[in-house]
Order: sequence, then structure tokens, then C-alpha cells
Amino acid sequence: MFEGPLQDLIDELSRLPGVGPKSAQRIAFYVMRADPDDVERLSAALLAVRDGVQFCRICNNVSRDAVCRICGDSGRDASLVCVVEDAKDIQVIERTGEYRGRYHVLGGALDPLANVGPKNLAISSLLQRIGGVLDDADGRDAPRITEVILATDPNTEGEATASYLARLLKDFPDLTVSRLASGMPLGGDLEFVDELTLSRALSGRLTL
Repeated sequence: MFEGPLQDLIDELSRLPGVGPKSAQRIAFYVMRADPDDVERLSAALLAVRDGVQFCRICNNVSRDAVCRICGDSGRDASLVCVVEDAKDIQVIERTGEYRGRYHVLGGALDPLANVGPKNLAISSLLQRIGGVLDDADGRDAPRITEVILATDPNTEGEATASYLARLLKDFPDLTVSRLASGMPLGGDLEFVDELTLSRALSGRLTL
């Protein structure tokens, strides 16, 4: 145990996800020895995240402005919406270069054990988007959405969320609801595949 501000910093860093006590200690010592200008930039960045980050009024993505750059991009297919759990998932999909539609960020997944229910997620705003209630960027009329891709995580919570949304979206006529395909990883061995992944692989099998 150290004394004073150094230990306080270690304690706070240890509370961050994925940062253990040893990592927190290394980071704290780095900050203590760093150039004052570097520390000031880090401090300013933390305050900017706290005070300057907002969420897109259309898709709930992290944004600098009221509408994020993706929703404001007229070159993207506004009729196609990919539903993800968190904003970080958007970056993963964008890196593939295969998707040119828009997104909707739920802000998590259904998890009754953690007291996360439908009211805790951005589900009502998704239904409003599909129903044409929310205006588009720059006040334009809401675009007609023809397909919703459910891209929640392939785990228990993600599957439950996708199933719940699929039931809700059945009420919208002429709306295609799809789910990201998942299954056996390339180069993997069957004996090491979990039951959920194998079940999805079997149900989503392709005809050769």
C-alpha cells in the first residue's frame, strides 16, 4: 500500500474494467513520472469525455453532435438498420467494409439477473424509428426502414435480446428481420465448440 494521491489513483484505476491491481500500479507510476503536459492532456481528455460526449438522437450512438456522422451521411442506406448492443460494436462492423446501412445502439442486452429489462434499453426508440415517428437528420421525414439486422452478441443475453426484438418486430408489416449468421469458427475443433455456438451452426446450416 502506498500513501496519499498515488494510492488514490491506483484504487480508482483498479475499478476500471480489465485493469487489475498490478496494471493499475504500473499506470499510476507512469502518470506520476510523466511529463506534466502529457498529464494535462490526459486530464483534459477525461473531462471532455465526461462533459462533451452525447448520444445521437436517432440511433443512440456516441456522437459529438446531436446526430452522429453515420446517420448524417446521405450516402448510407437509411432503409437498412443494424441493431447492436454497444457503440463499440459499430466499429467492429465498420471495419469489415461490407455494411453501408445505419445502426441502432441498444445500450446493452436483456439480463434479468442484473435487473436489465426492456425499459433499460433503447428499444422504444427503435420501434419509433421503424414506425416512422422520429425525424431524420436535418429535420427530414423519417426514412422507410425495410430490414432490421439483429447483431446482438451470440451469448445467452444477446440471444434473449434478439428473440425478444424479433417478436416485437413481427408486428410491422413488410419488415424483414434478420440475424447475423454465426457458427463454427474457421480453424476450430468441434470438441472445443460450446453448445450455443454449435446449435446456431446447425440451425443456420447452408445447402451445398
